Amino acid sequence: MTTTDWLEDLRRERSDLGRASTAGRVADVLRTRITEGHLRPGTRLSEEDIGAALGVSRNTLREAFRLLGHERLLVHEFNRGVFVRRLTVDDVRDLYQVRRILECGAVRRVAERMDADPSIAGRWPDLLAPVRAAVEEGESAASRGEWVDVGTANMHFHQAVADLAQSPRVTEAMDHLLAELRLVFHVMDAPQAFHEAYLPGNRAILEQLAAGDLAGAESGLAAYLDTAEAQLVEAYAAGAA
Repeated sequence: MTTTDWLEDLRRERSDLGRASTAGRVADVLRTRITEGHLRPGTRLSEEDIGAALGVSRNTLREAFRLLGHERLLVHEFNRGVFVRRLTVDDVRDLYQVRRILECGAVRRVAERMDADPSIAGRWPDLLAPVRAAVEEGESAASRGEWVDVGTANMHFHQAVADLAQSPRVTEAMDHLLAELRLVFHVMDAPQAFHEAYLPGNRAILEQLAAGDLAGAESGLAAYLDTAEAQLVEAYAAGAA
């Protein structure tokens, strides 16, 4: 997506901002563009262009930039402007540590709640519906050869897994983490080769969850995250070399 394309996309968000055009809502819009892969690391964000596209004041936009800076998504470079942040290999390792806590912990928490309240089993298909929808979204995008969209569907899958904890704070933390993670994924030059390999893993975790094998799903998810971390660390090392 070119600069013109994503700015035009922002203009479509303008009507939705309405009276809620606060810095937080603007930050949400920009974070979503990062999570969906439209804003790559190193992209310079023009106050004039984005402010005009969204119809917000410069002060509101600067506050949104400040919020996203605290989330480690943007950086301000003196006399140069605001840029989408480039992450490091240490960021990758830390992100995957947090992912294990949030995602594996969410699955473990579901298992504990099921043991304490058997009635949850009756609601399990509904609770699992967003995970299933994300898996099917990814498989559909792959069948069309739309590999950036496969990456976005993968974000939705992992968000849905974390949401199984049914904790607003876990959901918010995962939302912010996945935006950072999408910046990491840009290090992979071949999105098909990277994302396609994880589609079977997403499907396998879904089937384990659906079958009630939560211990197996947690174990499979941990191994999945180990593999992804190792692959990304290797890619960063190769880039540095």
